[in-house]
Parts: sequence; structure tokens; C-alpha cells
Amino acid sequence: MSNRRYDLPPLAFIQGFEAAARTLSFTRAAAELFVTQSAISRQIKALEANLGVALFERRHRALVLTEAGRRLHAMAGAVLDQVQETTARLRADGRAQTVSLTTTTGFAALWLIPRLRRFTASHPAIDVRISATDTTVNLERDLVDLAIRYCAPQAAPPHAMPLFGEQILPVCSPALRDDPATPLRVPADLRRHVLLHLETHAMAGTWMEWGSWLTSLGIADLKPAGALRFSQYDQMIQAAITGQGVALGRLPLIGELLRAGTLVAPFTGSEAATRGYVILTAGHAAGKAHVAQFRAWLLDEAAAA
Repeated sequence: MSNRRYDLPPLAFIQGFEAAARTLSFTRAAAELFVTQSAISRQIKALEANLGVALFERRHRALVLTEAGRRLHAMAGAVLDQVQETTARLRADGRAQTVSLTTTTGFAALWLIPRLRRFTASHPAIDVRISATDTTVNLERDLVDLAIRYCAPQAAPPHAMPLFGEQILPVCSPALRDDPATPLRVPADLRRHVLLHLETHAMAGTWMEWGSWLTSLGIADLKPAGALRFSQYDQMIQAAITGQGVALGRLPLIGELLRAGTLVAPFTGSEAATRGYVILTAGHAAGKAHVAQFRAWLLDEAAAA
């Protein structure tokens, strides 16, 4: 019995097959891979013998994938794309100091990107790559150096570094607050306004819910003039900026918008959220000085905010 973990045909055979399946031509596949047409033909025959199935129907002046060929092509394209992306990242990392970071779309758009020019100005040799997604990324598998995650303190991994917590308060555009037709001076005035909601299960049970915020003030039965719902936090804040309603803002994410007067807080006071942001460092990045520099800069910016 073989002790090999993987019993796979040679990668060159898979690469040749993928090119032939995509172009449906041994000649075009050979030209793309800088080999002869006969070399591609031999690779396909060897691959079919290895698998014990036919991958192409060889018709007069035409190639057609068999069912087995279609299944293998769907897999081969995805795998080769992932290998290509990973090797390209590794080559780029070998040429330059690169820091890759994954975080939520709202954090990236509202807090990180507006500040990023300060880091790039002081560290021009470090290439920063931001992946904004609300999907949790596996740092080791995807070769990402850092993650900024939004979670409750008790749910943070043991090695996570706290970045900051949050304060929650209603915010709107200055024009909406100052409209004499619909004054917005006390929370009860929200009945004249549209409330902007963030709809995501990850926020359940936090101060991001209008129901919880209104209940804390003893006005749980308040009926607003309307509601708009969003799946992304930065989209909801953009709607508030353009005067479409009142949103529950998260400090310090919207701190710059409040300082600039783009958004205003019509009422005094705020509530502490039950979640906050933490920094995670991948094991493969723990010893990289440029990753440590970027992480230190994030902590300094958070302290200043």
C-alpha cells in the first residue's frame, strides 16, 4: 500500500487538460503552453489512462468533453486558479514587504481606508492589501497576515489584541436635524422620521437594534414614519449622510464624519455596545517586522481615535 497522502496525476497533465478543455483544441492548448500539439495529445491520453475514463470525444475536426471531462474541467479550473493566486502572492511577497489584512466592509470603508494614507506616507516601502468582506477568512489557509474582527470580548480568540469597543448613538444629516417641518430635538421626535436598520444576524442582541435602543429610553412603542433596511453598515451610513433617515451610528467608526459635520448626533448621550474590534495575527506573519509595524500603527490610530 502506498504511503503517499495524495494519489494524483502529474500537474502538467492537469494543466494541459484544462487548456484543451477550455479551448476545445489540442493545437490552441499547445500554443498557450508553449509545447507541441503531439505533447498535449500524449498528456491527455496518459491522463485518461491514469483515470480509466475518456475525457474527450474526438470527432471530425472537433473535440467534445465527455461527462467525466466536464466534471474534471470544473474542478481543474478552480484548483489551478487557486494555485496561481497563491503562487502569485508568494512571488510578490518575495519582492516586496506586503501586509494583507481582512476586515468587515463597514470597518474598511468608514475607519481604515480614510486613515490609510497616513501609514503609506510614513511607510512607502510597505504594500498594504485590504480585503473587505463579511465572510470570516482562514488566515493560514488564505495566507492573510492580519484580521480585524468584530465580536464580543468573550468570543475573541485568546491571542487577539483589543483594538476598541463601541458607543452607539443616533445620527443623521445636519439638514434632516435642522428641518423645521420635522424637528428632531428629543428621541420621541423619531416618530416623524424614517429609521435606517442594519439587517444581519451577526448583530442580534446588540445595541445595533433600534428596538433595544428605544426600549432603553422607555419608548419601545414608538412608531416611526418609515423604515429602510440595509445588509451593509457603510451603505446604511451613506443613506444617513444623504438625508434618507436616522441611523444608529457606531463610534469610533463614524468619528471622522461627526467631526467633519457630515453627520450629527441630534441627542446627547450614547450607549456602550456589547461588541468591539480585535486584531488577529496569523502564525505565518508573527515574525514579520513590517506586519508588526502595521499592527502597531493600527493600535496607535485606535488610541488616538
